[in-house]
Amino acid sequence: EASTLAVRRGKDIPKLVRDTVGALGGMAKFVKPGSVVVVKPNIGWDRSPEQGANTHPAVVRAVVEQVLAAGAARVQVFDRTCNEQRRCYKNSGIEDALASLGDKVRVEHIDERKFVPVEVARGKALTELSIYRDALEADCYINVPVAKHHGLSRLTLGLKNSMGVLGGNRGQMHHGLGQKLADLATVLRPTLNIIDATRMLMDNGPQGGRLEDVKAGNTIIASVDPVAADAYATTLFDLQPADIDSTVAAYNMGLGEMDLAKIKVLTA
Repeated sequence: EASTLAVRRGKDIPKLVRDTVGALGGMAKFVKPGSVVVVKPNIGWDRSPEQGANTHPAVVRAVVEQVLAAGAARVQVFDRTCNEQRRCYKNSGIEDALASLGDKVRVEHIDERKFVPVEVARGKALTELSIYRDALEADCYINVPVAKHHGLSRLTLGLKNSMGVLGGNRGQMHHGLGQKLADLATVLRPTLNIIDATRMLMDNGPQGGRLEDVKAGNTIIASVDPVAADAYATTLFDLQPADIDSTVAAYNMGLGEMDLAKIKVLTA
């Protein structure tokens, strides 16, 4: 069957997230009552929401609200940041955006003791990775990356966002990054991918800093298929899926569809 993807555009972020996920059947299709859910945004950088380096806090809040409405018992939100963690969590706006949602929601600072070795049986470039245990053990893992430019990989989208659950020296990932991200995707399979393209960092990524590098995209993309989601998001930057090494590598490993003609796109 063709991979299915939902895309919506608009400036009302809560409605935008709700409508996009709704086109796939709604959050209750993915989150069961009583489940433990991990929502994994990009919180890697000490940047404000306007600078586009992290997932928009309003997108993260909207996703978490839907997860709670679907009956989740507990929601964990975390990222292994590149800049100092407390500053990233605070200045991204994500910590404050979730503060009023109650005791079921925990914005968790990374605990180094929780990284566990995982065999990458299908890996072509990797045989083992250190992965955050909570990401592996959650009943539902929702990947919520921001769509932006990246100096090394051209773009950082859903597949690359999973680097935020890796322990150890992540710098070792950068040689042959595309294949290594595909290898990671064989052992960490999100239940749902929701790409935030509400504002897009078009240059000087992944950290950015200049507001003139940010473009209003007003778009949310959602799919169970991580390759399809990344493939479609790539076109927002006037690139093609074949331009992104991780997309090609993941497609070649049978992890999803990158041929836009074979992806069923649900639009409003």
